[in-house]
Amino acid sequence: MTNDDVSKTLILDMDGDDLQELSEYLDVLSSSTRLRILKAIERRPKDIRQISSEIETSYENTRKHINKLLSIGVVRKEAGLSRPTARGVRPVWKYSLVPGGLEMITRNLGLFANLKLTLTDAVLAEKLAGVRETFSGEFSGQLPVLILLGGAEDGKVFPLRHETIAIGRVDPDAPGRPDHDDEILLGDDYAAVTRISRPHARLTRRDDTWFIEDCGSTGGTFVNGTQLDRGRRQELHDGDLIELAKGAPGATLVFVVPGEVLPSDAA
Repeated sequence: MTNDDVSKTLILDMDGDDLQELSEYLDVLSSSTRLRILKAIERRPKDIRQISSEIETSYENTRKHINKLLSIGVVRKEAGLSRPTARGVRPVWKYSLVPGGLEMITRNLGLFANLKLTLTDAVLAEKLAGVRETFSGEFSGQLPVLILLGGAEDGKVFPLRHETIAIGRVDPDAPGRPDHDDEILLGDDYAAVTRISRPHARLTRRDDTWFIEDCGSTGGTFVNGTQLDRGRRQELHDGDLIELAKGAPGATLVFVVPGEVLPSDAA
């Protein structure tokens, strides 16, 4: 059985209010000017005059676009000081990306696009695919991620930065264990997931392809509902659902590759 033979659908439909909110969110991100603003403030905070100069548009137009980005929670503002002039410096508002802001956008777009939600509006589905592709093109350095679904850490995003990454539950017998970004550590609420000292599963990358394998866990590892044999590597595709053990004490994650857009179901 291939991945395409297994339904990945978690949600059958969205109500009208959710569809409207998604449409408004996509409207904010569909502007090339706003994406240029995000790039301008990606590394350090800047005031509106600095941003407008960098993206070569007017002060008032920049302010209008900044307010739209503030409305979806991806940008924050805080007091700072202007550049020194002959008359000194003055207080100004400076704007920066919220911590993890780009990952948050990747998460939001990836969940809506890759869980094959039944979008009743085909135009909205097309807009979602277009915004996701454009965003990924502008921020081409975005890493594939795993997004945790459900439980105490619902929505947590794990960027995949290394070629080999172990996945497991925190080990209370090693409280001094430092966090490593080559490990995905889940809280003890996910009791059916094997501790990281004997990983539940392992991710590996070969060229641009990612694989997952079960490491002899008690609860098993499932990809799109199919259990993996111990030690057998399974290739992962954008939108695949990974279950570490079944049921509430386990953990469900979705694999998201920025820039890969699955065909829409809303034909």
